[in-house]
Amino acid sequence: MAKDVQLRVVDAKQRDVGHGKVRIDSETMKILGITPGDFVEIRGKRTTVAVAWPAYSEDESQGIIRMDGLVRRNAGVAINEYVLVSKADVKEAKSIVFAPTDVRLSVDQEFIDFVRRRFMDTAFMEGDVVMLSIFGSAIPLMVTRVRPRGPVKLVETTHVQVLSEPTPERKGIPMVTYEDIGGLHEEVQRIREMVELPLRHPELFQRLGIEPPRGVFLYGPPGCGKTLLAKAVANESEANFYVISGPEI
Repeated sequence: MAKDVQLRVVDAKQRDVGHGKVRIDSETMKILGITPGDFVEIRGKRTTVAVAWPAYSEDESQGIIRMDGLVRRNAGVAINEYVLVSKADVKEAKSIVFAPTDVRLSVDQEFIDFVRRRFMDTAFMEGDVVMLSIFGSAIPLMVTRVRPRGPVKLVETTHVQVLSEPTPERKGIPMVTYEDIGGLHEEVQRIREMVELPLRHPELFQRLGIEPPRGVFLYGPPGCGKTLLAKAVANESEANFYVISGPEI
């Protein structure tokens, strides 16, 4: 039976964002029986898989796992929450179905072959969201079905299907993470405490008898990151996000 290790989630460093990797210290790797490049299974509110890489020197023996916003979303956890990590038993996928999350795609065999090449040897769980990079832009795709069940890896023999219509599960939730915001560290921390914490853990406020904030007002000059910050906290809190301009009210 695979060993489990509980680790605290912290944000990824910028160089690791978007690569489907997590950083784990050497002692934990030894306990799990893994080496750099192996797949690990991460269990929060959801279960996902990622590639394990060595921790940074300052993270050794800290009991933490660094992961970006996409891996956090796929595991259903937020920063400073805990996950169970174990060595993943990844099988070769017989079939994988992808679907866009927010736009309609024009799908032909050439596009399907492009998706296949992009995600070759990548591991997935059903329900994961992955980013498809095209000409400097990123299109979020959801893994809507895999065969067999459990963690699978896309290989040459895998039948790949890409749907053109968006999946309803992610409609209204922006794919922006805290790692997409340059700077604003103090602002991110404050809005996490005021918005993300009450949404993800309302029981804490009920237990303490504290009324959570009913709203947050962000102000500043155009281009300072207000909308990006709001989108990031909506995504990390799994909340819908709607833009309403002043003249529309």
